[in-house]
Amino acid sequence: MSGINIGVLAVQGDVVENLMSTRLAINELGMQGIVNEIKSPDQISELDGLIIPGGESTMIGHLSLVNGTLKKIKEKVEAGMPVLGICAGMIMLAKKTKDRVVGEMDQPLLDVLDIKVERNAFGRQGNSFEAEISLDNIGISKFRGVFIRAPAVIDVGKDVQVISKFNEKTVAVKKGNIICTAFHPELTEDLSLHKYFVSNINRKN
Repeated sequence: MSGINIGVLAVQGDVVENLMSTRLAINELGMQGIVNEIKSPDQISELDGLIIPGGESTMIGHLSLVNGTLKKIKEKVEAGMPVLGICAGMIMLAKKTKDRVVGEMDQPLLDVLDIKVERNAFGRQGNSFEAEISLDNIGISKFRGVFIRAPAVIDVGKDVQVISKFNEKTVAVKKGNIICTAFHPELTEDLSLHKYFVSNINRKN
């Protein structure tokens, strides 16, 4: 095997930061692999793993819908491709979403994880913050969570594992090949979450 092929969905959001964090994670794990920006369905077909970064979930969804990227991501994830959804990415992977202020949202979703997500659960941009959290269930005892207009999971379906809470709100979940966080691991120097994700891809190959 020449190495794993990981993509970062490059429609909008924290693309560069995730590219850098993932490349560093691969290096620290002593693995071989490439990490590239992904914008088309053809590119997604070649991937072993995908990161859907933070950004504006409605915009990411609509732009991905137009060129067929959303459909191809859904197919690959349902076939077992590991995916990491960060903030907006968490919203995109969910079955349902609502906004803390305006209520139920009608936006394109991948509908691959049985969770309901509340957008802006901690407030708007001015309410962004950092906090120490724990992801003990996946072997990460301490992590500095960066929350920027962060969502929270308000309902989880069967077999969805809650892996982190903050102030009684669920901020990270996992099921099979899917892991989602409400916070931004790419905005810290701690690579443990990206390394966990990369390691799971390696195990699948």
